[in-house]
Amino acid sequence: MSRTALVVIDIQESFRVRPNWQLVNHPDIAERAGRLVAAARNAGDLVIWVLHTEPGTGTVFDPASGHVRLLEGLEAADGECVITKTSHNAFTTTNLQQILTEHGVAKIVVCGIRTEQCCETTARVGSDLGYAVDFVTEATATMALPHRSMPADATVDEILADPRTLSAETVAERTEYVLAGRFVTIRTIDELTAVPVPS
Repeated sequence: MSRTALVVIDIQESFRVRPNWQLVNHPDIAERAGRLVAAARNAGDLVIWVLHTEPGTGTVFDPASGHVRLLEGLEAADGECVITKTSHNAFTTTNLQQILTEHGVAKIVVCGIRTEQCCETTARVGSDLGYAVDFVTEATATMALPHRSMPADATVDEILADPRTLSAETVAERTEYVLAGRFVTIRTIDELTAVPVPS
């Protein structure tokens, strides 16, 4: 019998300590993902934790920073896989596909940070690899997205003042538009955490 795996992507302290965290659409992302984790464990599904790392960079994603750890409220249970990646998607620089194959997984459920970046890219690659993909947009988080011409060191105020900036809500909506029906099925937290009614 094929299994389902919940893939929890980059819900890590690295994001929370950056200035643009104040632009995040779901500051309660740990609680949102935690509901999916609890439901997955209850269903006997696989739970896989992914952390983004950029070793040697001196950034908040450098393991030496101490910030490459799950946000408070989330913790891997005994036996659950915790993998680290250096690419945007969770497949290319990890053994994720091997883990899924070994456990007979046919469907993955994607949640995490950021909606349009690591979550979307993982969903696309997963779909191309043949997995059915459920994308739980409301259990992903992202921030307002500046225009490509905005300097990398722009302040939060400068980002918000630019009329070309996309709000986090707009980014999430556009992500659903490009993924739904092509790469994923959009699901809600309530759908995936509902307790089945005995027949």
